[in-house]
Amino acid sequence: LKHRRACGDIRDVEVFSGPIEYLGNTILYAIVHDATPRIQAETEVRELTRTLEQRVAKRTEELEEANKELESFAYSVSHDLKAPLRAMEGFSNLLAEEAGADLSPSMLHYIDRINYNAKKTSRLIDDILRLSRISRQSLVISDIDFSKLAADTAAEVAAAYPDKKVELTVQAGMKIRADKALMEQLLTNLLENAWKFTSSIPDARIRVESLDSEGKTIYVVSDNGAGFDMAYVDKLFTPFQRLHTETEYPGSGIGLSIVRRIVARHGGQVWAKASPNEGAAFYFTLGG
Repeated sequence: LKHRRACGDIRDVEVFSGPIEYLGNTILYAIVHDATPRIQAETEVRELTRTLEQRVAKRTEELEEANKELESFAYSVSHDLKAPLRAMEGFSNLLAEEAGADLSPSMLHYIDRINYNAKKTSRLIDDILRLSRISRQSLVISDIDFSKLAADTAAEVAAAYPDKKVELTVQAGMKIRADKALMEQLLTNLLENAWKFTSSIPDARIRVESLDSEGKTIYVVSDNGAGFDMAYVDKLFTPFQRLHTETEYPGSGIGLSIVRRIVARHGGQVWAKASPNEGAAFYFTLGG
């Protein structure tokens, strides 16, 4: 109800009335309550909610448009940048085949360097695209036999190092709920690192296991390889940051950034512990 006060001010009021018994008589009572502050507050909340919904809708539309532009850019990078790289590699191979007998050893070395860097740049483009897609692709969550996935992924990685003997230990019975494709990618990056950084170790050992800590399951991929100085651990998961020279251990410098993004997509955390020449251990949790 509306009530006009003597001063002319209009107020919102609530009226409560009813019968009561008093000294043997039934009388009616009425209570008039000024509800203006509450109604004003409710109106403001409704207006804020409406404004917020509009802002969220606008922001969602902007993000969807940005994603479309990013996808278009990713396609352009994949097609427009990799095509010249393939041409460089192809023509340098033709040059070596057709004129190899007339070229000096140093010239053949230059051709090898062209091929090597063309392939390296192509792999770098693939890793950058992979990193960008992880944040945009939808998660397909399912129950996963993590022990089997780790063993299968390790077998694939080991095939790339046929002359390298590694003692691999995968804990049995590990189960997770996650996106299988992303978990396979995570394991591939961590295990490739483990194989790579134990390449000079004659008795290389790599472990995949889980630990229980304060009600949480922590997954660990560890090795007894080159390790690193913990003073630089903050750089570890940043794209293009390397703790070893490329001459020692080749790579794009993006693998651990991909690992961190995959873990973040699953609501988890990732961290590492290591010592120089004593190996490294990578720990991660999965949310939910």
